[in-house]
Amino acid sequence: MRTLRASVVVHRTRRRRALRRRALWTGGELLVTVGLVLLLLVVHEVWWTNREARQGAERKAEALEREWGTAPTTGTAGTAAIVGTPSTPGADDGGAGGGSGTPAASDARRGGGGEGLGQLSPTPSQAYAVLVVPRLHLRVPVAEGVGEAEVLNKGYVGHYPGTQQPGRAGNFAVAGHRNTHGEPFRYLNRLRVKDLVQVETGAAVYTYAVDQVLPETSARDSGVVRPVPRSVV
Repeated sequence: MRTLRASVVVHRTRRRRALRRRALWTGGELLVTVGLVLLLLVVHEVWWTNREARQGAERKAEALEREWGTAPTTGTAGTAAIVGTPSTPGADDGGAGGGSGTPAASDARRGGGGEGLGQLSPTPSQAYAVLVVPRLHLRVPVAEGVGEAEVLNKGYVGHYPGTQQPGRAGNFAVAGHRNTHGEPFRYLNRLRVKDLVQVETGAAVYTYAVDQVLPETSARDSGVVRPVPRSVV
């Protein structure tokens, strides 16, 4: 003779299990949703801002060249400091070297004389020149100032206020993003001694030849935008 035992499940236990399953399912859905939102933010920051800023910068460079009409003449004189700013959330890209991290910087020198844009005073955020770096396959507008929203985030290169304009003897210093927002200076570290850097304006084309490269510097290296650029780090 066999004895059968009936399994008794209390309703309270069933409800507890159902609530536990529901909580796990809801938590999983929330994690997946948060992951997708973060992924979309990364795609927007890394891909979309690059695409949008790069296309806008290309259109602006073409518009400037159409406005000038004819091929400018060539001028010389002065030195130039080119400072790449790493674009990190919360970073101050307007500083020398910009933001946090380790930006690359290079000094270029050119000889001779000549006037040109040095006679002009561009208004803040105005795009007034085109920077051409054959080694980097780079052609990007130069705007006055290094504000993030007004200049750098548009994919432009920004001219440091207080440094000289092309066509004047002295240090012509510019800054640009190294990642996101067009990243014009992403491959700045590829510049080599004797590489050419050109600044096109409505009056002339100023050609620089790289004669010194800083392998790295820091956000506190304000020496690269001094009248005579020299690293202080």
